[in-house]
Amino acid sequence: MVIPVEDAADARLADYVRLRDVDLRRSVESERGLFVAEGEKVIRRAIGAGHPVRSVLTTAKWLDALADVVGGTTVYLVSDEVMEGVTGFPVHRGALAAMERTELPSVGALLTDAERILVLEDLVDHGNVGAIFRCAAALGVGAIVLSPRCADPLYRRAVKVSMGAVFAIPYARMIDWHGGLAEVRAAGFRLLALTPDQSAVPLDEAPLSGRVALMLGSEGDGLSSHWLREADQPVCIPMSPRAMDLGVDSLNVVAAAAVACHGLLRNSLTGRLTG
Repeated sequence: MVIPVEDAADARLADYVRLRDVDLRRSVESERGLFVAEGEKVIRRAIGAGHPVRSVLTTAKWLDALADVVGGTTVYLVSDEVMEGVTGFPVHRGALAAMERTELPSVGALLTDAERILVLEDLVDHGNVGAIFRCAAALGVGAIVLSPRCADPLYRRAVKVSMGAVFAIPYARMIDWHGGLAEVRAAGFRLLALTPDQSAVPLDEAPLSGRVALMLGSEGDGLSSHWLREADQPVCIPMSPRAMDLGVDSLNVVAAAAVACHGLLRNSLTGRLTG
């Protein structure tokens, strides 16, 4: 079902318009229940995760590479110029797919089997959210809980930065920011609040047995005072004294997430070996 399209204004390509316009895409994708996967590998991972394909937009160069995964799907075949005219930027990976969203689990259902989770509060940068999903998936985190205002993991940039890891790790979104942590605690998780405050307990020294939820705050302000009060314990990543003397008192949220997830993984593996 390959359909050549020569006009960037063709209404059939409406799912793909202005992909860098965050406000427009938030509205379009919410209204239509879709997201856009970019690149052959990400498209394959989205399909493998069970997301139905609405259509594919691609150039001739990438058509053969996708032939085995888009059978029976409407494929709009365009030139590079038309592709850029629709999306608003040069699509170097040459292929896009409009995918159907699936219903997210509730927070309670998500936490049934997980032992190590992340809880993200108000991270608004899609690239950071995608990168954290990639860290979490690579380092054995079982699930991610998002606060109501966190960026959408299925926004194109988040999916792209995560290299499809958003399809590899289950997640849910809280409905209630103020009381949402109570549900996590009720599921048996110890709430650890990651903070740059060097007076907090170093993560490597914190009790990490049993179910652990590591809380990460927004890019600028970190965790809110309310969530810090709700935590069972604040923890930190120890910084070099020399770095502190130079005014470097913290890592960015993605680097902090990677270090912290590795700490959770190492503790989990140590527990298995000694248990």
